[in-house]
Order: sequence, then structure tokens, then C-alpha cells
Amino acid sequence: MKLDDIKKLHQKKYRQALGHYLVEGEHLVLELQKAATSQPALRASELYVTDAYEHWPGPFKTHLINDRQMAQLADTRTPQGILAVVPMPANEDKPVTEASEQAIYLHEVQDPGNLGTILRTLAWFGGFRCLLSPGSVDPYNPKVVRASMGAIFHTALETDVPLASLSSRYSSIACLDLNGDGLTAESFRQHDCYLFGNEARGVPQEALAQMAAKPYTIAGNGEIESLNLASAVNMCVYELRRGQ
Repeated sequence: MKLDDIKKLHQKKYRQALGHYLVEGEHLVLELQKAATSQPALRASELYVTDAYEHWPGPFKTHLINDRQMAQLADTRTPQGILAVVPMPANEDKPVTEASEQAIYLHEVQDPGNLGTILRTLAWFGGFRCLLSPGSVDPYNPKVVRASMGAIFHTALETDVPLASLSSRYSSIACLDLNGDGLTAESFRQHDCYLFGNEARGVPQEALAQMAAKPYTIAGNGEIESLNLASAVNMCVYELRRGQ
């Protein structure tokens, strides 16, 4: 890929048009290499490196560039000198849904840091699929990729999944609500899909009613109005996996 095209990958429309996204830094490239051993599509990734990483070991085709070029390609202010251009996953590359898998559905999540943190948690515990609604932040945004710390390569991920499609896809859906049962209720672990809303607006109440989502609450004693989205998801996922 031409350097001018790589620069464009900072924008979603060009990531979609060119079918690639950027991964920057030593740690993320190592995670990419690890994932590529079991995901053949990732082996088509290409590295762009400065002198310090000229002899980087790995399976990818490598291009040597100078510091000025790296600064133009990188998203960070002080780039490490190594980045990868990674093919976007096609539908056929996405992991098949496992019978034991549970889904985490994020409705119009906007904050890249929140999404990256959630992906990191799902990858840590395993056994989850992340579904993103239309209007959510692009998971291949460089900020999301960095915040995920490589979890984006290890988490089953679907984008542009309509909220209205959940009822036909999952027989039992749960959501968070101030008036719901506690997370320690035995029934909390028995749902197929867990629905979390936009950081500011949540999920439309009429949609929750139509899909008969079972409400649960994270009990607290504080005076603030709500928890951070990533914190709420993390607590729920931990509870789902606790004792397993």
C-alpha cells in the first residue's frame, strides 16, 4: 500500500474503502503476530518500521521507512517506530458463534477508551461476542485499537448490528436498570445477550419493553447518578464468569 494511502487510514471512510486499519507500537504488533498464528487472514498484514526495528522477527512483509515518514503515518505524538497495516476482517473471517458463547451488545457507544477497555475485558475472560449497534464508535479507530491492548484480535466482534435484530437472534436478553434484581441473582448468568446503552442516553425504553429485556442493577451507596459504561460492563462480565 502507498504511504499516502496509509495516512488516510486514520479516517473511518478510508479504512472502509481500503479495507485496512492501523496497529501501532511494539506490544500491539506482538499481539497481532500471536493472533496471526490461528487467524490466517491476519498474515497478510504488513509492517512499516524505522531503523530501530529493521530486523524485527515475524511472519509479515516489512518495509523500512525513515523517522519523518513514520511521524506522518503514526497516530501517536512520539511513535515507537513500528506499525502494521492490517486487513479488516471480512464476514467469513469472523469466528463462528459457539453454543456456550454469550453476547455483549453495546448500543451507540461513543467513547473509544470505553470500547477498547471493554474489548480488553472480554478477551481476558473469554467466551464472549461483542456486538456494536449502528452509530457506535468504529472499533478500528486507532484510539480503540490502542485502548484494547491487542484484545481486538482476540474477541469475536460484529459491527452495525441493529438493536431490533436481537429478539430474533437471542431468546433471553438482560439489561441494566436501577430497579432490577442484583447481579448476584442466579438468573443473571442464564441469559444469552447482555445489553448496555449509550454513555449518556442509555437504551430506548420502548426497545427494552419490546424485547422483554430482564433488568438487573449494580447496587451502590454513592451519590453519583451512574457508573462509567466500561466499569459497568466489567463488573457484569466478572460476575458472569465468577466461580466458573
